[in-house]
Amino acid sequence: MEIIIYGAVNSMVFMLVASGFALVYGVSRIPNFAHGAIYVLVGFLAWSFLNDLKLPYALAILLSLLVSALLGVLIYRFVLMRLRGMPTSEIIASFAVSLVILEGLRLQGIAGFKGFIGPFYSLPPFLDAKVKIAGVFLDWQRLFILGLGSLVLLAIYLFTHYSKAGLKLRAIAQDEQAAMMLGINSDRAAMMSLALGSALAGTAAILILPLGNLAVEQGYHVLIRALAVCIVGGLGSWAGTIIASLVLGYSVILSTKLFGGVWESVVLVGTIIVILLLKPSGLMGKQKELEERV
Repeated sequence: MEIIIYGAVNSMVFMLVASGFALVYGVSRIPNFAHGAIYVLVGFLAWSFLNDLKLPYALAILLSLLVSALLGVLIYRFVLMRLRGMPTSEIIASFAVSLVILEGLRLQGIAGFKGFIGPFYSLPPFLDAKVKIAGVFLDWQRLFILGLGSLVLLAIYLFTHYSKAGLKLRAIAQDEQAAMMLGINSDRAAMMSLALGSALAGTAAILILPLGNLAVEQGYHVLIRALAVCIVGGLGSWAGTIIASLVLGYSVILSTKLFGGVWESVVLVGTIIVILLLKPSGLMGKQKELEERV
């Protein structure tokens, strides 16, 4: 029962950290390698607003998410828009933005700016208590991850299926040329996807970071997790993202239970290799298989 419950929480963690990356790539085919840096930046901003400016926690969270969405818009407008359609350049440019953000935070912390960096700063949990479920003690923050994470996924589904803006994003994702012929602005849709994807990365940070400490290195770990989910599930597939989150979430929990936490990275990389050997396009990917490409 402990494996079932904590595996579900871990799967939702994978889903949250990958949802923003999957949304951006699914709509605009842009691999946003600044995803992990935005995750960390939102955590630091929320901590700073809460502790340095003494803002209410809810307001600190809201302002942090607004900054993340604005940052997504700026990244696309001034960096990625000029490189659209050149995947290698998009990866290099977005990863360069990631390095600027993460290493800038590291340098500010070394320079003595209180609270920006260090292993001893963390966001407070929404509710500091535990509950017993089926004989397993679970803290409320993990319950919030399950509950609010599910609401985030539902909100994404409703937005993309029933709102005018969301339907435009789906149209661009399905057939960009046809959507443009119908008057949908491709750059505007890509900019919106970057804003939403960045806000989703920030939402993941707000929900997950209370479970541990803030650290710059988490930006790289989050990016690796997001890539693992999207590669295993199939780039551009939401169904694949959900299935891959479950596969990786339970794989990590089982390996941790049986062999210890040091095996997490091995399990992630090993799962990617196995899936790509068996199905190169991912579990639900639509890319052509090897025999179709040659």
